[in-house]
Amino acid sequence: MSARPEPVDTVFAALAAPARRRAVELLQESPRRAGELAALLDLPAPAMSRHLKMLKQSGLVDETHPVEDARVRIYALRTERLQELKSWLARAEQGWSRQLASFRDRVETPE
Repeated sequence: MSARPEPVDTVFAALAAPARRRAVELLQESPRRAGELAALLDLPAPAMSRHLKMLKQSGLVDETHPVEDARVRIYALRTERLQELKSWLARAEQGWSRQLASFRDRVETPE
């Protein structure tokens, strides 16, 4: 039985591809249709669909359908997931800073 990945792991995996990072940047500006994202990223629709699926599974984006046309998908960024990532990075940075300070103290302390 395999362990479930941590939420931050799924976000890192989703952000591993340059196209998905660029999609997140575009969605920070405003929600967009899948086709619009594909055009802006110069990707074929099936590739964009796979990228959006991964972003959705990671919790980074939400998908909605306009009432007038259920075939259209509009994607919007879920900023709370980015906040969770920022919090994790801040905790990691604190740990690294403590380790570096400890190393510096050890190196700089005369014997």
